[in-house]
Amino acid sequence: MREAAIAGIGMTDFGELWDASLRQMFTEAAVAAIEDAGVDHIDSMYVGSMTPGLFVHQEHIGALLADYLGMAGIPAGRVESACASGGLALRMAVLEVLSGASEVVLAGGVEKMTDGVDATDALATAADQEYEAFEGITFPGLYALMARAHMEKYGTTREQMADVAVKNHTNGMLNPRAHFRRPIERADVLTSNLVAEPLRLLDCSPITDGAAAAIVTTTERARELGVPVIRVRASAMATASLALHDRQDLTTIPSVGRAAGRAFEEADMGPDDLDVLEVHDCFTIAELVVMEEIGLVEPGKSGEAVSSGLTALDGKLPVNTSGGLKSKGHPVGASGIAQIFEIVEQLRGDAGDRQVEGARIGMAQNMGGSGASCVAHILEAIS
Repeated sequence: MREAAIAGIGMTDFGELWDASLRQMFTEAAVAAIEDAGVDHIDSMYVGSMTPGLFVHQEHIGALLADYLGMAGIPAGRVESACASGGLALRMAVLEVLSGASEVVLAGGVEKMTDGVDATDALATAADQEYEAFEGITFPGLYALMARAHMEKYGTTREQMADVAVKNHTNGMLNPRAHFRRPIERADVLTSNLVAEPLRLLDCSPITDGAAAAIVTTTERARELGVPVIRVRASAMATASLALHDRQDLTTIPSVGRAAGRAFEEADMGPDDLDVLEVHDCFTIAELVVMEEIGLVEPGKSGEAVSSGLTALDGKLPVNTSGGLKSKGHPVGASGIAQIFEIVEQLRGDAGDRQVEGARIGMAQNMGGSGASCVAHILEAIS
């Protein structure tokens, strides 16, 4: 049976990259992934990017980036699912390899967010325009509603949410590519500027530039290349209502539970089989809700799980060893592929000071907007 594998990975530094354009960042990451895999060609390419038309006034980037990469002529296109665009690019590459249509596919993600556009306004296009954005609410406000609901229903505290940020900054200090490589304490989070009650500045992921890429091929071809074989055990996607008012319970993100459930079913495993996870912590409350939706803990128990150290680097189930979106950064179209980069490094044993000992199976969970779309991948290191 044909199986897909990640044969190569590449990633730029994440941060405010004033001297690098969208095409330069993408090419840097793509070339690194190609060289890492040792392939001499790619058959096709998918680029995840949320809204380059607003951020840098450039659409049609599939053809543009293939040309700039020196691959003009190959099938190449941009895919979009808001902040889940990178995860969707990988899923499309995996499906193309599994179908037999191609043998070697590049999945990339890129976003240039700091070139002067109103980033909050651009990001708000991923919310429901008629019922949310046009009424003045943006994503900090939407996630603040979710946070307040979770606090009211389960007793989740501001301190527990702050501990998510502290943990992820602790991990990000060990990641040489992270946007923010400095420690913070709980008090720093709790006294940072108020953004949308109860969320404060240090509850929020930053505006970031960056790119990441992965080479997807078959497990058989990966072995021929002589690279560590990281098999794609599952690739799943799900959606939910775009507007929060259409959801029955603001303490849940249904697309995450659906995508994770489908991924576990496809991989024939469950949450207890995972050694490491990268999850979409665009806000601290997001990490808590995602943990519950994946099934790592029971509903309402995620806050105390983080504060107890369960998800710390040396905990039973490390979450966001890269620093997550909070510390590593969140160039929205690239984040899903950057999660894959981290999981692959962990499964290869190449994560350095943030290495999870004995990691063999990992999950990457990438979602768009306030969770209207979600992509989940399960990867496994095999001999």
